[in-house]
Amino acid sequence: MKQLLIIIATALLLQSCTGKLDLQPKDQLTEKTTFTKYDNIKAYAWQFYEVFPAYAPASVNKEFDSDLFLNANPNSESNWIWQRIVIPSSSADYTDPYARIRAVNIMLDNLDKSSISDTDKDHWRSVGYFFRAYNYMNLVSKYGDITWVEKALTDGDVEELYAKRTPRAEVTQKMLEQLQWAEQHIKPAGDGPNTINVHVVRALISRFGLIEGTWRKYHNLGDPIPYLRASADAAAKLIAAFPNLHPNYDEEFNSESLANVPGILLYKQYDQTQVVHTLASLGRNSAGRWDLTKKAADMYLMTDGQTRWTSPLFAGDKSPYTEFRNRDKRLYYTVPPPFKVKVVHPSMNWQPSDNPAESEYFPVMAAISGPKNKTLPTLNWQGLVVRSEPHYVDFNDGQPFNVTYTGYRFYKFSNKIQMIQNFDVNDAPIFRMGEVMVNYAEAKYELGEFDQAIADQTINKLRTRAGVAALQTGAIPNDPTRDATITPVLWEIRRERAIELMGESFRFDDLRRWKKMEYAVTQKLGRWIKKGTDVPANSIIPIQNGATEGYIAYEKVPPAPFPEYYYFYPLPSNQIVLNPNLVQNPQWK
Repeated sequence: MKQLLIIIATALLLQSCTGKLDLQPKDQLTEKTTFTKYDNIKAYAWQFYEVFPAYAPASVNKEFDSDLFLNANPNSESNWIWQRIVIPSSSADYTDPYARIRAVNIMLDNLDKSSISDTDKDHWRSVGYFFRAYNYMNLVSKYGDITWVEKALTDGDVEELYAKRTPRAEVTQKMLEQLQWAEQHIKPAGDGPNTINVHVVRALISRFGLIEGTWRKYHNLGDPIPYLRASADAAAKLIAAFPNLHPNYDEEFNSESLANVPGILLYKQYDQTQVVHTLASLGRNSAGRWDLTKKAADMYLMTDGQTRWTSPLFAGDKSPYTEFRNRDKRLYYTVPPPFKVKVVHPSMNWQPSDNPAESEYFPVMAAISGPKNKTLPTLNWQGLVVRSEPHYVDFNDGQPFNVTYTGYRFYKFSNKIQMIQNFDVNDAPIFRMGEVMVNYAEAKYELGEFDQAIADQTINKLRTRAGVAALQTGAIPNDPTRDATITPVLWEIRRERAIELMGESFRFDDLRRWKKMEYAVTQKLGRWIKKGTDVPANSIIPIQNGATEGYIAYEKVPPAPFPEYYYFYPLPSNQIVLNPNLVQNPQWK
């Protein structure tokens, strides 16, 4: 057995959401017949789309490794933050991308033998380059230097099977060159609605170029400019083509269909007859145990564009009702606003509480959401009405659902479209203009080209949709929590990225590429509560420093500093055994 033979043996060559074509065990015959016709190639290529995680719960779970999320389960601290990572014997993070790359390479190896036109060959080569780059992007981000494989390997390819790790610079250069070739040669409209087209290729260039450019800059890995320039140029073309956002942020994540929704470049379709997901259910009833931290909540601006520390609109955070007033609408779509109602279960009927203040956010949510989305009161998976938000794991008022540790329960992907547990059908965005805009803003800053015009094309469009005053580059409010090593402009660009992409699996990798995992080695806190008032006097909910009034603190202070070598994942040990020419990342033992 050789290093990549396990990957070869486990590669799923033909699998898609619409069915399977069994190519085994007739590999040679299959390759001769599958790639003869355009439609056969198209059917083969559907399997490539499975690389997108879409609404897999693991995507949100990744956020626990950042500073903005907390796992609301006992003893569930992040192993990355708490420095508990061990070298795995095997890892799908390593083998799965190579299995997908092999499937892509099989197609690329056979295109020249096909009888389809040269234009069609160029199109499918472009699709292959796109998916190969997407898989390598994930490998490079995790492992750095990584073996580059440009053809489907067999037992006879001894040199390639025992190859050393290819330098990162060589891999990323190939990726960029091939993505830019794909941009020029793919059919502009792809193969119909919701397929890889020129816009989706540009979206990947925008993402990859920013990631690689900033990794190079902040980790001293070489010249970042070619990648930042590629990112900015691709994003600029997309902003010119798609200048308008869908007006409702929540509907980008909680719609039965994302077809023809402005700003959605590619999405995964879910429906009752073919494929469903569980993410909305897990968020709706808190089974995912996803919480935002106090730091995350504090990042959301006031409607006047000021921070909660500087705005006269901020009325304090000792009550959830005052804390949520006059905030960025994205906060309301991400964390349930506070309320209390009267409900006697098992009835699904409810009445307002006797205190009108406890219904303050009912009209707010009714104005910005609809009955299938996020109107109040919140419901669990059975449609049972929740008595109050927030209510806690250790003070649940007789309702062990929709609970939280921090008081900031994450429900961004939750909706009321179909109230059947683990049978969710809202479509998942894969590439959208909200991400492209924050990519563009950051890339232009890193190139020294960010100005008011760029802010108006990007951040201010996102803020307008969120009901927040525009960013004025010449009058940026002081944020007392700003990292002193980061300029005020870049701080605001990164804030906007964090808020716009909250819970979408970007933050951990953002901190890694910025070399700022130091942000995550601080204590993760929750809301301010007072025992005897907000919860019983004898409540076991822990408060910072053991106080009876203050910020909730289920987790202790993690060890610091964050180790330098932790910025890269360790290679699985079985891969090094299979191929002695592979060398483990430094300091991993």
